[in-house]
Amino acid sequence: MRRRGLTSRKVLIKNDTPCGDVLLDEALKHIKDTEPPETVQSWIEYLSGETWNPLKLSYQLKNVRERLAKNLVEKGVLTTEKQNFLLFDMTTHPLVDNTTKTRLVKKLQEAVLSKWVNDPHRMDKRMLSIIFMAHSSDVLENAFAPLNDDDYELAMKRVRELMELDLDVESAKPNVNETMWAVISAFVK
Repeated sequence: MRRRGLTSRKVLIKNDTPCGDVLLDEALKHIKDTEPPETVQSWIEYLSGETWNPLKLSYQLKNVRERLAKNLVEKGVLTTEKQNFLLFDMTTHPLVDNTTKTRLVKKLQEAVLSKWVNDPHRMDKRMLSIIFMAHSSDVLENAFAPLNDDDYELAMKRVRELMELDLDVESAKPNVNETMWAVISAFVK
């Protein structure tokens, strides 16, 4: 039997045990309680607040960005500041310390240069996900900007190789996390 494409597969919960994170537990509850099941792409839209479907508004997590920022402030990663933009004040959340960001950028650079394994299934799954999400967010080039020209070109070449993968094929390989590949597929489409 032919498998459905990644973007058309429905999300089903295997284990509904709360994980201890308020936002993730809330998302888990929404996904579990939904009949019929929805696709990964739909859940990304619902849970991020990006859907305009009035019938699906109940699935939206309330104030997601603010809650994520508050969580990062509580963990000491970000701080809260008010900035004045002409007629109104806006709350911003700058980094407390650039050390964490610098370490992440270094690990990202190493993942596509000195620690490159040329097989996405042998790469660290978190780093692989970060590469795809950073590319989708258009911040990957900023992470590679400090590199010399040869390393920059090599890093971008390897990222292009990852972006050109057939994600349906990758998700069908043995011992893979299909949900991770479905989320990546939703972001790189």
